[in-house]
Formats: sequence, structure tokens, C-alpha cells
Amino acid sequence: MTAPETGRGIAACRDSFRILHVSTGNVCRSPITERLTRHALADRLGDPFTGGLIVESAGTWGHEGAPMETNAETVLADFGADATGFMGRELLDDHVIRADLVLTATRDHRAQVISMGHSAGLRTFTLKEFTRLVRAIDPATLPDPDGDGVVERARALVRAAAALRGWLLAPSVEADEVYDPYGAPLPFFRSVGDEINEALDPVVTALTGVRAKA
Repeated sequence: MTAPETGRGIAACRDSFRILHVSTGNVCRSPITERLTRHALADRLGDPFTGGLIVESAGTWGHEGAPMETNAETVLADFGADATGFMGRELLDDHVIRADLVLTATRDHRAQVISMGHSAGLRTFTLKEFTRLVRAIDPATLPDPDGDGVVERARALVRAAAALRGWLLAPSVEADEVYDPYGAPLPFFRSVGDEINEALDPVVTALTGVRAKA
């Protein structure tokens, strides 16, 4: 498979920005994160949301074509998010090549994505790592989404986060991890859902320039 000439993300589609969420089986954490991201974008930008943002997910050991776990669907319903039509995917080179931002559940997933090549290192973060970096970025330094567009703002946000990575380290090993709820009871799934939703809020706010509705 041939990478784009620039080696960076979805080079042929400058009017879009593709976010890829990655976990292990693509039936629990990454489906929850994908659909909560879509839900949050719709909340801020309107439903269906516009602006060129595309949100997907895959798993490093993805169950191709599998539905998400029932407890994951319940968690999404708790937040008013839609689980309809989801099918699991195994992470492929093409997914990484096309992604402008890869957000993983754990550091191990991040390492696996980066090891695939395709110049993925500067655009691959754990979700919680990216949240921590985004919180440190002054929104005033990012392009105005109304003038320059959400896509240009998103690209600038990723560049700014990558520049900060070596300076703003995690306070602990566990700080950047979202642990796997596969096989766990619903209360643990709900705690993971809360964790993901909390991490996503500042990310989506930074991407869109719009805060969540009260």
C-alpha cells in the first residue's frame, strides 16, 4: 500500500479532517469514544454536524464486522448518543494513512499505531494525553473556526499539541490510560464512559471553538 506523497494523513482531502479512535477489539472503548465524539460535535455544530470533520474507529485486534458490546450501547444511550449501524473494524494501514488525528485508549495502542509507520507519530496520542495537551493550548492562538474553518483549526490544534508533548508529561503511568471494560459489568462500563466523555469535552471544545450546551 502506498502512503500519500506528504506522508501526513488525508493529504488529498484538504477540506476534511479525519479523527480515528483506536482500542483493542473495537467493540467497547473505541466505539464509545467514536460515537460520543460524533454526539458532542452534533451538540456544538448542529445535527448532522458539518465542517469537514469525520470520526471513525478501529481496533488493533478488531473484530471485523462485529457489533459493539451491549453494555457499550447502554453507555451511549445514557449520554443520548446513537449506536445505530456500528460495525467493528480491524486497524489497517489505510486507516492510519488517512487519519489526521489518531486518539488511542492506551499507550500500548499508541505505540502500535506509530509502529505501523506512515509518519503517524506527530498525529497519534492517547485520548487522555491529547486532552492534557489541549488544556494547555490558548484557544486564541488557533484559527477562528468561523473564518478559517473547523478543519484548519483542527490541523493547527494537532500541531500545537505535538509541539507540547515533550514539555507536558503525564503525572503518572496510569494518567494516559483508559482501561478495557470488556467482559466487565455495566457499572464499570459506565465509569469508563464517564471517563471518556470527560476527556472528550475539552477536545471537542478546542476543535470547534464551541462549548457544550448547558
